[in-house]
Order: sequence, then structure tokens, then C-alpha cells
Amino acid sequence: MPTRQVVLDTETTGLDPNQGHRVIEIGCLELLNRRTTDRRFHVYLQPDRAIDDEASKVHGITNEFLANQPRFADIADAFLDFVRDAELIIHNAPFDVGFLNHELQRCGRGHLLIENLCKVEDTLLLARQRHPGQRNNLDALCKRYNVDNAQRTLHGALLDAEILADVYLAMTRQQDSLFIRESAATGQRNEATRRTTLPRNRPPLPVLRADAGEQAAHARYLEMLDKTSGGLCVWRRLETQ
Repeated sequence: MPTRQVVLDTETTGLDPNQGHRVIEIGCLELLNRRTTDRRFHVYLQPDRAIDDEASKVHGITNEFLANQPRFADIADAFLDFVRDAELIIHNAPFDVGFLNHELQRCGRGHLLIENLCKVEDTLLLARQRHPGQRNNLDALCKRYNVDNAQRTLHGALLDAEILADVYLAMTRQQDSLFIRESAATGQRNEATRRTTLPRNRPPLPVLRADAGEQAAHARYLEMLDKTSGGLCVWRRLETQ
């Protein structure tokens, strides 16, 4: 069975659902076996209350824009169908999960807690474990893992989910994932290939040397691998010997 994950982000009218604040945007994208698919879930929502000025400065969403958008109850079933049984990847998960559970309760689905429907991975907690004492907001992680966030002048649920997907994949990439783990059948096929005799008159294979730009890009990539693996990049150690 493929591993299905959903990277999720929300925007809200304020900071605390217990004070009546509501979800106004949900953005989700799907990962299958750590690869993004073309499946997205993205909605803006009418919150039936005003957006706090400070929140509006963060995401730029206005009350006027939301006036004719659907309410959470209108999209709840479609949202639940999209995320159900997936592993949710969320930055500062208690915030988003708390708001979503509050919305489910408001529309008569309070028995359907997000954490009971899905496994939840909090990338903020993960980042704090890997980089203690450092800034671990999304912008800081983009800089640390060389993820392009130039379009992020304002927060947006779908854009932030797309950026978080890149950050999560970079943050959780292990060096051994660069190697192909083959099945027994594939291994047998490769063994048969190795036993095949190559023609004796085969011309020599051309050798293409990396140019200066490619060597610089390679060095930057090894530096990133070394940083994310805690100094365990084998290739970089070999190059310095």
C-alpha cells in the first residue's frame, strides 16, 4: 500500500477558537510515497464574524472577499473525505487541529476529532528536535533547507502547504534514500545482467567532466546534506580526505 500523507495549513480570523475565531482558508496537498501528486484541497470560508486586524495583516484576506464564500459546514464532508486515514503534515499542528476540531464541533461533527481520523506529524516539533535553540518558523526552515519561498509575501494556506511539503521532504530525507532498495526479483535480474558478457570490441565510454557551475552546485548540495544529517555526509568526508 502506498504511504499517503496530506500537507495541511489553515488561515483564521484570529488566534483562539475559544474566543469565537474561525477558519477562513484551508489548503491541502497530497503526497504519495513522498512524492507530490496533483490532488489539492483548497477553500476559502465565510466565518460569520469579522477578521482581526492583526490576522488580516498576516494573510491579507478581507471580510469583503469572504462574503460570498461557503461556510465550513458546506465543505466539511469533502474535507474529511480528503484527509481521512492520511498522515497530516502540519507546522504547529495544535493550532490548526484545534481550529479544525472546533469547526467540526460547530457543525455537528464534534465526535470526529482530526487526531482520531488521521495520524498527525507536527513539523514544528520535529524541527525543534533537530535544531534546538534555533528559529524554526517556516521562513527560517526555508532558508536552512534551501527551499524557495520568494512568493511568500503574505501567508496563504495552499502556498504555505506547498512550501511546507518541500521543507518536510528536505528535513526528513535520509542519505540512504538516495540508494534504490531493490526487491529480490530485481536483485536477481541485476545478477543476470552482471553475468552477461559485454562485447570485446565495445568502444570506450565517453567521460563528461562537470563544469565549474555544476561543481559549485554539487558542493552546495553536499553542504546541505551534511547540515541536515548532522555531519554524516559520506561524500563530503571522502572529498576532504
